[in-house]
Amino acid sequence: MTLTEKTDLVRRSFAAYMTAARADIEAILHPDFTFTSPYDDHVDRDDYFARCWPNAGSFEHLQIQQLSPGDDGCFVLYEGRSKRGGSFRNTEYFRFEDGLIRSVEVFFGLEPGGTPAVPPPR
Repeated sequence: MTLTEKTDLVRRSFAAYMTAARADIEAILHPDFTFTSPYDDHVDRDDYFARCWPNAGSFEHLQIQQLSPGDDGCFVLYEGRSKRGGSFRNTEYFRFEDGLIRSVEVFFGLEPGGTPAVPPPR
């Protein structure tokens, strides 16, 4: 795959997630797709749709700040705001196979200047 094809797939996945266009994301995910985040450890495609996809469409915006494609995959840094008001800044690493997205690893973070949640006193 070319670097342009990789970044195109990443952009298409973000557009599908933003609008909750499940058919659009299904068309670009590999049959053996896996998803990893701090809450999900290499879940398969079915578990991804059951556990993660329900959040699709719940954002005011997801703005890609930087795309860094390479031979093995593509890093993307983005900022978002949920419709409930929370802001965040995340990084994802996409891998590709057969012209499709083979896996995504998500690394969560706060928005720039954000304050981490403080655990309640004991």
